[in-house]
Amino acid sequence: MDTARTVYAVDAPNTASDVAGETAAALAASSMAFQSSDPAYSEKLLRTAIEVFDFADTYRGAYSDNSNIRDGVCPFYCDFDGYQASIYPSLCLQFGDELLWGAAWLRRASQNDSYLNYIQNNGKTLGADDNINEFGWDNKHAGLNVLVSKEYLEGNIYSLESYKASADSFMCTLIPESDSSHIQYTPGGLIYKPGGSNLQHATAISFLLLAYANYLASSSQTVNCGAVSAAPASLRRIGKTQVDYILGDNPNNMSYMVGYGNNYPQRIHHRGSSIPSIKDHPEFVACKGGSVYFNSSGPNPNVLVGAVVGGPGEDDSYEDDRADFRKSEPTTYINAPLVGVLAYFTANPN
Repeated sequence: MDTARTVYAVDAPNTASDVAGETAAALAASSMAFQSSDPAYSEKLLRTAIEVFDFADTYRGAYSDNSNIRDGVCPFYCDFDGYQASIYPSLCLQFGDELLWGAAWLRRASQNDSYLNYIQNNGKTLGADDNINEFGWDNKHAGLNVLVSKEYLEGNIYSLESYKASADSFMCTLIPESDSSHIQYTPGGLIYKPGGSNLQHATAISFLLLAYANYLASSSQTVNCGAVSAAPASLRRIGKTQVDYILGDNPNNMSYMVGYGNNYPQRIHHRGSSIPSIKDHPEFVACKGGSVYFNSSGPNPNVLVGAVVGGPGEDDSYEDDRADFRKSEPTTYINAPLVGVLAYFTANPN
């Protein structure tokens, strides 16, 4: 394969608040995971997270604002919110969600009050009040509100109450009986947001539902949605319906996880899966040489077991078409939150 795989780097004084804030969050969360099994490594992760966050906060701006990077990452992996902020400076800093996300995880990992102060003092200017009901690779708002709510619920830190209110509001949009404006569901019951790769929303939101349910349960609280009150068990049930749908309990009786069940997508939008293996085709396949396989009506020769595709449309339809990448392309940001959701239900089968 001769496709260019260019590696990019950003350092001061260039900006990368989105990527660096996200990286700081990942490093801080990882430091917690290794704290008991490898304390030295955990400390290194946390120390690096602090350094990366300082860079993100000091040199504010989107990574795709750098001219030497933009051409390589746009339009597919631009920071779309950051791009809007660069055009319309009057908008709040749209990479602020990643800065707050990084600070929230550093607070969890370090218990340092400076990060609590950061969340309290910068929330409004960095867009915490925007109350955007989304959680994914380009937007951390809903996840941020759920994460910070944990500290409010456990410590009664009333200055964080707005994050709890936003988390509650988000949960209420998922409950059809509530008085809130609702997130759309397909006729078959799948959470749906326009734009393609819809299962990224279903898996990420399911993860948040389970996390928030646990936080509420540990503090013996529920979510007040006006005419109805949602207990932790209600949130878990919604999450489970999404997993069940993905794995085959849907109008098509199709599992959208490749290799799971008897009926799953056969023509996924994935180069390695759609081109024959080197054992069957030892000759070199050039960058454009895969077109004959891409255009084939046959199933992919390599079954990418475990990959979850973008999923059906708003009417539950799925055509199993390799060219329809919005539905047939598997991504890491679909699979990643689903791993957490499946781990939860494996540990809590009842």
